[in-house]
Amino acid sequence: MQEVADLHFLQVEENEKLKDFVKQVVTTCFQEEKIEANSFYLSITLTTPQEIHKLNKEFRKVDKETDVLSFPIFEKEEIEQIQKQKKVTPVKEALGDIVISLKRVEEQAKEYGHSFERELAYMVVHGFYHIMGYDHIQEKEKIQMRKKEETVLAKLKQTRE
Repeated sequence: MQEVADLHFLQVEENEKLKDFVKQVVTTCFQEEKIEANSFYLSITLTTPQEIHKLNKEFRKVDKETDVLSFPIFEKEEIEQIQKQKKVTPVKEALGDIVISLKRVEEQAKEYGHSFERELAYMVVHGFYHIMGYDHIQEKEKIQMRKKEETVLAKLKQTRE
């Protein structure tokens, strides 16, 4: 199977079970959006609140911790164009980077009353759809993004409990 995610652990202990779970989530996202695993992959970093705070401050000029950051490389239309071209000469491209605070995943799972796995799956899916060009600032876009997120989470059997 093609690797869909390049997973990194920054200042947190590496965990094969988490690695496999995150790759399963990304694979489901790719399948849902009909993204060829031989054309693209995601770089995902699991880290601490302190590290994500530094990245948020450096890249977004927001001086506070957050749960997930997404750094897309392409516009939505560019992804479609690259996929068409890749059928001829496949060279994998990074779609972007997602950074997730594992501590925030733990805290939010408790706060919302669901499992760590469900919250981690949500963070990966949420980050993925930001990479794909979706947002939740305007209500219309938020509804569209949430619907896509819930579809993927349902396929993973990671719905709200």
